[in-house]
Amino acid sequence: MGGSDRARPTGPHAMRGPSGDRSLRARVTMAVLVVFVAMTALASMGIGAAGVSLPQVLSKLWSGEALSLREQVVIFDIRLPRLFTGLLVGASLAVSGAVMQGLFRNPLADPGIVGVGAGAGLGAVLAIVLGSFLPAAVLAMVGAHIIPLAAFLGGWAATMILYGVSTRQGRTSVATMLLAGIALGALAGALTGILVYIADDQQLRDLTFWGLGSLAGASWTKLAAAAPIMLAALIAAPMLARALNGLALGEAAAAHMGIAVQRMKTLAILTVAAATGAAVAVSGGIGFIGIVVPHLLRLLMGPDHRFLLPAAACLGAGLLLLADMIARLVIAPAELPIGIVTAVLGGPVFLWILLRRRGIVDM
Repeated sequence: MGGSDRARPTGPHAMRGPSGDRSLRARVTMAVLVVFVAMTALASMGIGAAGVSLPQVLSKLWSGEALSLREQVVIFDIRLPRLFTGLLVGASLAVSGAVMQGLFRNPLADPGIVGVGAGAGLGAVLAIVLGSFLPAAVLAMVGAHIIPLAAFLGGWAATMILYGVSTRQGRTSVATMLLAGIALGALAGALTGILVYIADDQQLRDLTFWGLGSLAGASWTKLAAAAPIMLAALIAAPMLARALNGLALGEAAAAHMGIAVQRMKTLAILTVAAATGAAVAVSGGIGFIGIVVPHLLRLLMGPDHRFLLPAAACLGAGLLLLADMIARLVIAPAELPIGIVTAVLGGPVFLWILLRRRGIVDM
């Protein structure tokens, strides 16, 4: 028995294929991505309209020289919370996309396309426009967490509706999922339009932020409210890797491998809703990160979620920081909404993905 087990490895090791090439490529890709994230983080800290140089600040800190008040405000109150917000939002959106694609076994699934992002945005808009009507005791209890919490509930509700509509007798229809996602997105858009119509001037300015997406409003207070939710989702997602690998073989095969399929689906849905909801709450609607990043990585390093999920977190974080820098530089000293930049960058890539899939079908 023991000799047979050694001759035929099972479980995660069976996903490596006939050679370790894919595993080696995945590890090399991870190393490159870690360097990429570190470089974009340093560049993000050094770029800004205030003209504060990061090397100069680091030199002062190293020599023990005191920073000016302006440098302290720019570095510690503006750029650092923006950096951490960008890292967490990019990682959350990309990991959510990877989990959704694994859950639905379709590389075109993403929280934005299937309406989860729209549901999270509607929850946040509801909190902005109607939050003041909540009982004082509820407002005192949730405090600054009200918008991330409302966005999480909106994303969770949209995900549950999507899953319930597209799944019948334990089988999920991808076509139904996409159509249901379009319907959910349209409904969320219509309800958001009603809320915009009744909002006052201050609420309209806040709603514009949600519609276009930006990291300009990042602060330690907002980050403290949303970061625990995003971090919890990012920690939980790798625990789904083995189950998502098994699910790629089909639900029956996954069940035979000892995977509690239904429980895994519930945990995956909660993870995606939490990550997407909290990300939308602090950054607004930022598209294409969730679909483009995991798909590109799957082409590069294979479908093994043990590598795909952490790689998606790194690439998503780095790409969002890069998009944020572009948004700050293109029309400086003003800023473009970051959602426009990710759409310009991600749109052609998404079109390429569709054309590539069509080519495979034709072959």
